[in-house]
Amino acid sequence: MFNFPALKMPVIQAPMAGGVCTPALVAAVANAGGVGSFGFAYNTPQKIAADLLAARSLMQSADSVGTINANFFVFKPVELPNTEIQQAARDALQTLPIANEAFDAPLTVPSAPFYPDLHEQIAPVWQHKPEVLTFHFGIPDASIVEQAHALGIAVGMTATCVTEALTIEKAGADFIVAQGIEAGGHRGIFDVQADDEQLSTMELTRQLVKQCSLPVVAAGAIMDGADVRAALDAGAAAAQLGTAFLCCDESGASAAHKDFLLNQGQRGSVVTRGFSGRPARGIRNAFIDHMQEQTVLPFPIQNTVTGSMRQWAAKTNNGEYQSLWAGTEYHRVRAMPAADLMATLASEMNSAAK
Repeated sequence: MFNFPALKMPVIQAPMAGGVCTPALVAAVANAGGVGSFGFAYNTPQKIAADLLAARSLMQSADSVGTINANFFVFKPVELPNTEIQQAARDALQTLPIANEAFDAPLTVPSAPFYPDLHEQIAPVWQHKPEVLTFHFGIPDASIVEQAHALGIAVGMTATCVTEALTIEKAGADFIVAQGIEAGGHRGIFDVQADDEQLSTMELTRQLVKQCSLPVVAAGAIMDGADVRAALDAGAAAAQLGTAFLCCDESGASAAHKDFLLNQGQRGSVVTRGFSGRPARGIRNAFIDHMQEQTVLPFPIQNTVTGSMRQWAAKTNNGEYQSLWAGTEYHRVRAMPAADLMATLASEMNSAAK
């Protein structure tokens, strides 16, 4: 079982895919006594190994190596025949607002395999041994959990309801990440066709603490030390913050993403399937509005289809066509070095405890 009380700070910097979680960000949070996380959802084994090595090299000393978390998606098989996917993707390309306008590079029509092999992705973890290994969207193979435990690596998995949490408990995990509906980024629900209970972070945390025996990490709408303290008071062993770290100096978020976070608080955040095919919460923009009534391919095929569009938008600093993942409280984000944010969170936690 992962020993949360051993952490100097009961704070986990959330794993965020797409280059946001740089080695510098992960190392800064770990050096400050929290858990620094990588979001390795789509990365190659080579990139995963390089990032783990880079983060470790930035740790302050051998006596204080910090805590690193490597996070992966548990992809589900795509059920459409390949020929049907190809035609559906071609049709879906026509729904993209810039496909026939400003976008001058061809959008990708995907072909199998549609997602990386988890066992291949995770091989560098067995070599470099981060302290924590976490999963989103479901339960990995039992052999992965067994191998992690054999190497002394703690395992956590995301739940959005009690049923998922109990399944995680049976799978032999060491802790559960309770993702509330307010959380930014991809919704961790196991089955996207199932009814989503849409529980708030605090309500879900309280339910899981009451009905599960594993430590619970609260995730969603946690932006400052008072929020962390509230999560601990609700029974959580730690709090996971993602949006709060997006505007840190070390964050790999795009310039437009940071600008929208800091200056476009009035837009609010909404849940969309438009970018990836799976429900995910981000800042409302032109692409999300356009895709409300459009055809969306299954995850992660939609993600591949929109990938080159998002890359183009990032290069041109166009926030209207990027996936600007953010939680409901993103208007409270602060721009500062990660070490300063961790120190500020600690101070706010102490004040809130008085």
